Amino acid sequence: MDEVTNQDPLLQLLKDNGALTPEQVADVCEEQARTGNSIHKIISDTGVIREDDLLVMIANHLGTTIVNLKEMDIQPTVIQTIPASVARMYNVVPIASKANSIVLATSQFPTLEVMDEIRFVLTRDISFVMAREEDIKNLIGRFFSNDNASINDMLSALELEFEQGMELQITEGKEADETGLEQAANSAPVVRFVNLILYEAVQSKASDIHFEPFEKEFKIRYRVDGALYEMQPPPRSLALPVISRIKVMAGMNIAERRLPQDNRIQMNLVGRPIDFRVSTLPTQFGESVVLRILDRSTVSLELENLGMPPDVYDAFVKDVQKPNGIVVVTGPTGSGKTTTLYSALRRINTVEAKLLTCEDPVEYDIEGIIQVPVNEVVGVTFSRILRHFLRQDPDIIMIGEIRDPETAQIAIQSSLTGHLVLTTLHTNDSAGAITRLIDMNIEPFLISSTLEAVMAQRLVRVICTKCKTPYQPDKPILEQLSLKEESVGDRSFYYGKGCPECHDAGYRGRKGLYECLAMTDAIRVLINQRKPTLEIRNKAIEQGMRLLRDDGLRNIFDGYTTVDEVLRYT
Repeated sequence: MDEVTNQDPLLQLLKDNGALTPEQVADVCEEQARTGNSIHKIISDTGVIREDDLLVMIANHLGTTIVNLKEMDIQPTVIQTIPASVARMYNVVPIASKANSIVLATSQFPTLEVMDEIRFVLTRDISFVMAREEDIKNLIGRFFSNDNASINDMLSALELEFEQGMELQITEGKEADETGLEQAANSAPVVRFVNLILYEAVQSKASDIHFEPFEKEFKIRYRVDGALYEMQPPPRSLALPVISRIKVMAGMNIAERRLPQDNRIQMNLVGRPIDFRVSTLPTQFGESVVLRILDRSTVSLELENLGMPPDVYDAFVKDVQKPNGIVVVTGPTGSGKTTTLYSALRRINTVEAKLLTCEDPVEYDIEGIIQVPVNEVVGVTFSRILRHFLRQDPDIIMIGEIRDPETAQIAIQSSLTGHLVLTTLHTNDSAGAITRLIDMNIEPFLISSTLEAVMAQRLVRVICTKCKTPYQPDKPILEQLSLKEESVGDRSFYYGKGCPECHDAGYRGRKGLYECLAMTDAIRVLINQRKPTLEIRNKAIEQGMRLLRDDGLRNIFDGYTTVDEVLRYT
């Protein structure tokens, strides 16, 4: 608890002022660990402290005042002193300005890091006053609402500043001038532009950001709900400074452009902590960089929120609460396997059980669980970590992925010695996981005696609720889904027309499709007899298992997703 309060100055302030009891501090810390929301938001949502009282405490601590923005007439010239991206990213509104200084109104607790960053980006001295959150939001919406305009303005400003002498004369393929490269990466316009890209991606609930240099262009794309969307491309000359900026933020070697690098960025955006997993890859025209966005507040790590059918949910919960055995979650990359496993770990994470995870890499930090990252560069592999795990006296082990026979063998041994093992495999369906383990030279009798369940899953996009439109399916569509007209009756199918809310995609958000193979005596007999995947699948269907396609049809009938999505993923 003390560690969290030391890290968060607002929580420390409330604790020092006696505004929160130790129990309330613990509750707030727990809620932040669970949701990833900011301390300010958690306190506001729970209503433990009135907003006016909170503002008074922050203002007294900072030695500043509280203003009523509703009664103020802010001049357009003052509004123009900061870019829209800064206003929205840091939740601030300028209320007064002089030659070299700006007064900003905020409802948040401005940390020293935030103050330094804004001062650097604006290249002016700043001071803060406090104001109500609703008033700040209203003014930001009124004066700084056009997202595209802000990106266009930012690109124009960047081009202008580089034309005026900031552009680095660096030839791709030649040795970079490390000092010059670092200066360009740390220049105010580049810092401002990269921060805006990260901010827009988090606001759009993107899962990844792709920076891709080509011979004559520099593309930046966001992956939202599994699909890639391209933003307005910046000038090709910005590729090196922008990519160098990301490498500086991730603590990478900016002069090394011939070898792939991996690291992380941790920063506060839109009032909450966000992690970015950074990967660089040398290409013909420069380094391609991908940032995986790990935003706890957009991922619900609760099993009941994953959207499993009730019978699948009940069976899965029962399986992950068993004292020993192996539970496998299977599916392609990006199908939500890790989220399902983390949610299961949260469910079974109690004081009585010791949990160890072996991951490549660790995606979310979960309190009370010992998480070990794989680092193959120094020889810390899955199999090596797992051999040491059993000496740590665990009750439950999570293996990020079974990739080779040795890891599979250790998972089996761990299960046989009384441990519950949760893991993932890359197979197309649940029955295929059994064949995959046999292909790894695991004896069938060992699989049948340790495997408790296999969950196959996919993620499909959810139809946007704002532009959801019904239609009657025609015969060719029903034939694609192997449905008869009489079984559909007069039910409507749905699709998204496209609207500003979903950026004209017709979809907003994703949900899972699930197929759970329970290990019955009949299935175990088939495994021991080395029966093919098809025979195991047919026996499971006979015993009540619904395929991914069946769960997809349920989601179509319930109006959650479209025929196209179900056909694409099942």
